[in-house]
Amino acid sequence: MINRRDRRVRRATHAPRFLFKPKEQTLRSLRPLRLHNRGWLALLTFFATFACVRGKPEPNTLSDAEVEAGWQLLFDGESTDGWRGYNRDGFPNDAWEVRDGNLVTLAQEDGGSGVDLVTEEQFENFELSIEFKLTAVGNSGILYRVVEREGEAIWYNAPEYQVLDDSAHLAMGTMDMHKHLTGDNYDIHASSVRASNPIGEWNHARIIVNGQHVEHWLNGVMTVEYEIESPEWEALVSESKFAEYPNYGRTKRGRIGLQGYGRLVFYRNSKIRRIPQPLFNSRNLDGWRIHGTERWYVENGELVCESGPDEEYGYLATEKIYKDFDLTLEFKQEADGNSGVFFRSSLEGTRITGWQAEVAPPGGFTGGIYESYGRGWLIQPEEEKDRALRMGEWNTMRLRVVGDHVTTWLNGVQMIDLVDEKIGEADGVIALQIHSGGGIKVRWRNLFVTELQ
Repeated sequence: MINRRDRRVRRATHAPRFLFKPKEQTLRSLRPLRLHNRGWLALLTFFATFACVRGKPEPNTLSDAEVEAGWQLLFDGESTDGWRGYNRDGFPNDAWEVRDGNLVTLAQEDGGSGVDLVTEEQFENFELSIEFKLTAVGNSGILYRVVEREGEAIWYNAPEYQVLDDSAHLAMGTMDMHKHLTGDNYDIHASSVRASNPIGEWNHARIIVNGQHVEHWLNGVMTVEYEIESPEWEALVSESKFAEYPNYGRTKRGRIGLQGYGRLVFYRNSKIRRIPQPLFNSRNLDGWRIHGTERWYVENGELVCESGPDEEYGYLATEKIYKDFDLTLEFKQEADGNSGVFFRSSLEGTRITGWQAEVAPPGGFTGGIYESYGRGWLIQPEEEKDRALRMGEWNTMRLRVVGDHVTTWLNGVQMIDLVDEKIGEADGVIALQIHSGGGIKVRWRNLFVTELQ
């Protein structure tokens, strides 16, 4: 679901890279240029042309910045990998094709309604960016959180970002087009502004779905904003064609869909990023469970773990189970600081089974992976990487777990990269640890997790 260039990058690094900028050469170290007016004009023309070329990336590719920000391509401009027909096993080659770097829904000569496409992957909270180009009387749509059910049309449950030749359908006068034009939330919300480009030109659609909050954007302008299951939304649904479909809009996770309506429509530059979700709300311990008698509390919007009178092991674990994810958090070791971040783990009292990304004082292998009640250390960072730890200051840790592959970073430095079959077979909670022995105090903040498929 990414282009070949990006596949090579990911095989080499296994994750988005962190950029470290070398010291830049100062202007004083450069010899002054002595150019006549024509020379300056030629030089400026060259740089302007170069900037324009650089400013227009090739379609269906990701920049390094996009890769680092977590974007992935849904269509690479060459293949149909990652897509199939709705409620079908394969790709509907009779209704869709790849043409000149575009994913194209074909006009049906027999007047048929076409075939809807869906992604193989499912998404919960995301930002979707996609370009579309309409032909005369074009009609399509972008659907999200699609759930496939036998015998049900794709729109029975999935909200739709309308894609339409507005002028042609308004001129037909065959139906009320309110809430049925480009950028609308089909049959529920009408766009606040009309921002479509003329037929034959590319349009840029952007859809943000984060929890219950949804935004539609068209060519840089927000057209629709709404909250799923809000009183207003419930009232609008009850008055729409979806009133008889109880699952409409209520799924929390699903596929991205492209509607095939038997009209010629082009799509390209389809990319998506998952939106990280907070694990800690900065107010209380909702969503977490305390294991043991050590102290876990919230202070000044920060999560604090501190040794209690028993000076034993203690854990704060998520109520939710996680399999594949990308987690970032910050920690500050105020005293001793022997702690850790467990993943794919299970607890009985204070006995924890699973794996830990170590958080420890200097020399304690922060970022290494330890298997609790099992094989012990699986991998430790190289000794020189311990310099990345800032004892007594805020540190940023990142933990990415996908299948049997685990990677950790500390303050932008990759600490370990591990492939382990046993880890790949497990799932479980995410848990923060306080070590036994007493005298430990660690602060945590900005805990965000992105679930991956």
